[in-house]
Amino acid sequence: MKAFVFPGQGAQFVGMGKDLYESNAKAKELFEKANEVLGFRITDLMFDGTEEDLRQTKVTQPAVFLHSVVLALTLGDEFNPDMVAGHSLGEFSALVAAGALPFEQGLKLVEARALAMQKACEAAPSTMAAIIGMPDEKVEEICATVDGVCVAANYNSPGQVVISGDIEAIQTACEKFKEAGAKRALPLKVGGAFHSPLMEPARAELAKAIEEADFSAPRCPIYQDVDAMPHTDPAEIKENLVKQLTAPVRWSQIMARMVADGMTEAEELGPGKVLQGLIGRTYRDVAVSGRQ
Repeated sequence: MKAFVFPGQGAQFVGMGKDLYESNAKAKELFEKANEVLGFRITDLMFDGTEEDLRQTKVTQPAVFLHSVVLALTLGDEFNPDMVAGHSLGEFSALVAAGALPFEQGLKLVEARALAMQKACEAAPSTMAAIIGMPDEKVEEICATVDGVCVAANYNSPGQVVISGDIEAIQTACEKFKEAGAKRALPLKVGGAFHSPLMEPARAELAKAIEEADFSAPRCPIYQDVDAMPHTDPAEIKENLVKQLTAPVRWSQIMARMVADGMTEAEELGPGKVLQGLIGRTYRDVAVSGRQ
């Protein structure tokens, strides 16, 4: 069984999607439609902007989404998933690629998500850190001992968990993790505490937009971040998407569930190779590939 997986924020790079735009008429049409919907030429920033341009959440999220979705929509019969999943933002790409959400509505939701998250980040200075070489349970246990907001935000793979919260709380937590024997406790260069309670204002703002969007059943199950379970029911999918902003991304658990459900191949669509690495290192028997 084949899974197509979609990356999240952080995978962006200058020049992303340019070859696709120049070599495929349908891709060019979709990119130009996105420029129209967003009201600015995001393609100029993707193809020829600076790293700083691409680091702005309001640009990063639509850019990564577009690169992934346009790839999927131009594959034709080659896009033949038995299952799909996306890491954080990538869940929106997966839903549009699998036909659960129209392209323009997906893009508008991603834009709304990016702006709401940017606003939440500015309202509460916060950050994230990667904890390497520590079991999930130990990460959760240490986070619970820290004053302030400090939670496990991304379960990326066994022994790699990202924590999220107040700047001071994350700094304190990093010291505690080092003392407890973590291989690394590495602060990340991000603008806020994604997938933590500090994203509650963004979650509330995005909930209304998600409720009003036209979701339908995807062509195959989507394994969602909040519970790592396969879903095809539009009402459940919407509910899980609303929860996603303040809940952890359970990518480790998604990989395990997809393998248990018969995944033998995984192809990553979009910028970077992060998900290929996470799947390939954890499940050697899965044939991993990717397209950019």
